[in-house]
Amino acid sequence: MKKFLALLLAGLFLTAFLVGCAPSDEDILVMATNAEFPPYEYKEGEEFKGIDVELAEAIAAKLGKKLVIEDVPFGSIVSGVNTGKYDIGMAGLTVTDERKLEVNFSKSYATGVQVVIVKENSAIKSLDDLAGANVMIGVQQDTTGHIYASDTPENGGYGEDHVIPYTNGAAAVAALVADKVQAVIIDNEPAKAYVAANEGLTILEAKWLTEDYAIAINKADTQLLADIDAALDALIADGTVQRIIDKYIKAD
Repeated sequence: MKKFLALLLAGLFLTAFLVGCAPSDEDILVMATNAEFPPYEYKEGEEFKGIDVELAEAIAAKLGKKLVIEDVPFGSIVSGVNTGKYDIGMAGLTVTDERKLEVNFSKSYATGVQVVIVKENSAIKSLDDLAGANVMIGVQQDTTGHIYASDTPENGGYGEDHVIPYTNGAAAVAALVADKVQAVIIDNEPAKAYVAANEGLTILEAKWLTEDYAIAINKADTQLLADIDAALDALIADGTVQRIIDKYIKAD
């Protein structure tokens, strides 16, 4: 009986110790991303890599939290943050008026440039040529490239009937290689990676759009917004943000 009681007490003590050591929800920062957007987020095997990943890790460390990353479809990131499923969203997210209706955004930590990929022998030589009657444009679904390109010509777009959304940038580029579309609109850094990996593609010289990247945060969590902005201020001031960006984006 004494041995039984001793073992029981030891088991209860170990359980209490493990529970006490386990991180609580308050100690965890859950980040939603779409790890198909190099160099901002991608995977090497099972490991997450990229600018947003390292920046999120640095922010979590500043907040005394453990970062947990959820790889989800791009289109579900903002809605997931809005419902509280995720604490933050980072995936080269552009600040737009539509998204600001659902979530708050931190201060910007990077500038994104969208460009146009075409084949080297393409008749599309400038941005004006994208408005051609026979031009089909590939985009990643739910990105600003998708949203703006699908708008009416009066609003600077090309119309929904001239835009084909794909689940990710790689699929859009594969469609270009297969002549299913004549151009792909995507962010500049992923565009350079796709062109390097696919012979016969090139990027038009002119920028299609310039926009700010920021972190999506639930509207009700104003304290987290303030904490993340403070962390970003510190990480920008001490050069951490620039070092992370320079690690992944080399000067031309």
